[in-house]
Amino acid sequence: MKNIIIPSILAFSAIMFILGLTPVSSMDASTPDEQYEKATFAGGCFWCMEPPYDKLEGVISTTSGYTGGDTANPTYEEVSAGGTGHAEAIQVIYDPSKIDYATLLEVYWRNIDPTTPDRQFCDHGDQYRPELFYHNDEQRQLIEKSIKKIEETKTFPERIATEVSSATEFYPAEEYHQDYYLKNPLRYKFYRYSCGRDQRLKELWG
Repeated sequence: MKNIIIPSILAFSAIMFILGLTPVSSMDASTPDEQYEKATFAGGCFWCMEPPYDKLEGVISTTSGYTGGDTANPTYEEVSAGGTGHAEAIQVIYDPSKIDYATLLEVYWRNIDPTTPDRQFCDHGDQYRPELFYHNDEQRQLIEKSIKKIEETKTFPERIATEVSSATEFYPAEEYHQDYYLKNPLRYKFYRYSCGRDQRLKELWG
């Protein structure tokens, strides 16, 4: 996945600092305020999962990272090579008074291929599996409800293969992965197009 040379992000950071701008997804989500809640979604390349959530009102931050595995503090090289058990994922901090978990789930489904258990689009391996990690019983029930709805209304013949698990330790990815679509827009667009993500999403969801 993403065998692209990562350019320096210093110029980007300097520009954002000078303009006084902070991308939604770069905010520190490690200790969210009590009024906020947390959602964790794996949908293949985490670069591609940040943008749909960053634009939503009520989303405080998105962070790319690794979860669902056994290795502590995994690196990108370890996860992408396979064998750690982790999936590339994003963690969303959101304000439930402005957006609810059910809405986040709707966005999730329409940005993944739920029919492939160990890959997403051009990326193969269990590190790219689609998986929903619930943080409480309410989230688990909403996930089950949403899966039932998808099964009843889907227009594609394949079964839903997306996994559902209790949330475990989430490890933020290296800084150069955060807000990649903002830091490297041309490389991001090229990767997304060449991976066939949007083409397949259109086939699935219209």
